[in-house]
Amino acid sequence: MEDYTLPLVEGECRERNVYPIFDRMMNREDKEQLLKQHSVLVWLTGLSGSGKSTLAIALERELHQRGFLCRILDGDNIRSGINNNLGFSATDRIENIRRIAEVGKLFIESGIITIAAFISPNDYIRQLVSSIIGKENFLEVYLSTSLEECEKRDVKGLYAKARRGEIKDFTGISAPFEAPVNPDLAIDTSVLSVEEAVYQLLDLILLKIKK
Repeated sequence: MEDYTLPLVEGECRERNVYPIFDRMMNREDKEQLLKQHSVLVWLTGLSGSGKSTLAIALERELHQRGFLCRILDGDNIRSGINNNLGFSATDRIENIRRIAEVGKLFIESGIITIAAFISPNDYIRQLVSSIIGKENFLEVYLSTSLEECEKRDVKGLYAKARRGEIKDFTGISAPFEAPVNPDLAIDTSVLSVEEAVYQLLDLILLKIKK
């Protein structure tokens, strides 16, 4: 078998060659050219019940029909897999989002349009994602649906449990949610249908993802 190990220059620090593969891998532009699209991360933030997952699924299907390759990241496929060892402490929640951002970065570098749906309740966490992904690749979409409306949609009974004190540090009840100050788009799903919301998202992202 051919040896692809890079030789070390005499006296060179070995730590410089810990990650030698990056310079030889095909790059993002190669992948985007193959897929005929530009990759971007669409980050949906908002309270539980604001419609993040519903909208992410609808957007993915619409983009798929238009010939774009997408990937959804949300609590179900992240918490049941790569982050199944994390709890809901403040430290674990930050680590949860950090790992999500790093996974998103891998998809972006593979030319894949990535749609992430997470509460991400404060500006610090969202800025963390932006810094990992790169601001030029990050679209922040705030689902501004009110707490009252989200509670009405409480199909899992989470808000009711939080009101009874059965769930601690629940965002919107016993933990704060900091609304984004300058999101790329704000959508209130209590006044817009899913179809209307998707068209607003398309207006935001189509010019960025078309090759």
